[in-house]
Amino acid sequence: MVTTTAQEAVARVVDPEIRVLTLQDLGVVRDVTEAGGRVTVTITPTYSGCPAMEVMRSDIRRALAAAGYPEVEVRTVLRPAWTTDMISEAGKRKLAAAGIAPPGPSRSGPVGLSLSVRCPRCGDPGTEQISRFGSTACKALWRCRACGEPFDHFKPL
Repeated sequence: MVTTTAQEAVARVVDPEIRVLTLQDLGVVRDVTEAGGRVTVTITPTYSGCPAMEVMRSDIRRALAAAGYPEVEVRTVLRPAWTTDMISEAGKRKLAAAGIAPPGPSRSGPVGLSLSVRCPRCGDPGTEQISRFGSTACKALWRCRACGEPFDHFKPL
């Protein structure tokens, strides 16, 4: 007997790299459909070489099987491409609460500079980038000049 909808089960799947977000928060889940006892989930990677895609697929299948949906297909689509604008507002709040500066609006121009990133701990805009890469490829390492704390910043894409 199914007590959780397929959509609800998928909405609870946590991102394998950024454990404070669900795939739904991240905007990776594009669609969840049920037809004839089969569930099809469509996802888009945050970037085409994302090393966590197979884990995401497995976690989605596992969550749906636990909710009573044994027949699952996980499709990957690359268009439209994922951008950080797809992260939900709740997701951005969760990132900040975890000490990760959420991304601002994505940059469509040729220069993707962040002039100011607010510290997720003290809120001060006086920060500096230490490294273009943080704990994952989608984040950069920054430091707050006011409180001295280092933090990850989710890169706007």
